[in-house]
Amino acid sequence: MPDLFFKNEKTGHFHDIILPNRYIRIYPNGDVLYSIRISMTLSCPMNLKLYPLDTQVCQLLMASYGWTTDDLLFLWEENEPIQVTKNLYLPRFTLEHFVPTYCNSKTNTGEYSCLQVNLIFKREFSYYLIQYYIPCCMLVIVSWVSFWLDQYAVPARVALGVTTLLTMSTQTAGINQSLPPVSYTKAIDVWTGVCLTFVFGALLEFALVNYASRSDFQRKKQRRHWEMESQAAYDASVVPSTSGGEGGFHHNHRDLRDQYSPDNDGHIPEYPSMVRERMENGFPAFAMRPLVPPFRDGGPAHLRSCEVHLQGAPTNCFQTWLAKFSTRSKRIDVIARITFPLVFALFNVAYWSAYLFRDDEMQI
Repeated sequence: MPDLFFKNEKTGHFHDIILPNRYIRIYPNGDVLYSIRISMTLSCPMNLKLYPLDTQVCQLLMASYGWTTDDLLFLWEENEPIQVTKNLYLPRFTLEHFVPTYCNSKTNTGEYSCLQVNLIFKREFSYYLIQYYIPCCMLVIVSWVSFWLDQYAVPARVALGVTTLLTMSTQTAGINQSLPPVSYTKAIDVWTGVCLTFVFGALLEFALVNYASRSDFQRKKQRRHWEMESQAAYDASVVPSTSGGEGGFHHNHRDLRDQYSPDNDGHIPEYPSMVRERMENGFPAFAMRPLVPPFRDGGPAHLRSCEVHLQGAPTNCFQTWLAKFSTRSKRIDVIARITFPLVFALFNVAYWSAYLFRDDEMQI
């Protein structure tokens, strides 16, 4: 009997129920057919860089243990050297095809004959699509719901962000738990890592919105304080007139000019926001209140009412659209509603284009 052994065997056993499953046939021309039924577990090193969109090549190696090629030579049959059952079914793989070849090895004791079969397995993707990809995508979309919630609904937005983040972390840990630890990045790692980043980014977006909301409140409070100061400054600048018509008033422009004139370095002191709109010739120009108080019928005839028209800075369409929202916090939410889905869609296009439409270059 040939001293055949399997190089990459891990475990194996013969079948002996009810009788040993083997037979020998001797033909008239002297050919001998020996058949035996065995079950084995073979080692198959896998490259998981494209997991779960990968294709694996497993080998079956059969060689002579002690007889060299001078004594024993293994050859493949020319017609159908390997026969595979038609109803072969694997739960997570599909056997695409197989390639028979030779793997003779040379050692110090001689050259030994060897037969090799390369089995090409393609992983079934539907299971991973339902169990991994769709749930992660749904978690990312759920995290975007906080963009439509009110900025003052702090408990709801925090609970939604933290819940989706913890769920995504648990999902990632469960995926990695079923795989052996490897030193390289897998395709599923890229997907879960980006999804986790989007969920974490949604939580950080709320932190930014909360900060902007508090900042808007402080600015509004400070603006109200400035309005009170400007009203007091305006009332102080209006004094009764000692000359002129009855009931006449004049505006104390000299006091304001002295108070808000440029210093030696050309710096113009800050003027209250409700009174100051722009600076002309180094002095404040008033747009919301007239330069002088309105006079009744008995006022001076040489005084005329004047208007100051301010031309707004030119804005583009994006700035015009953002101007519809009064607060910065609301603008951040609106921008996030568009930016997050758009970036995630671009990531999906790049991800599936890179892994689905790749060129399978397998060295067999």
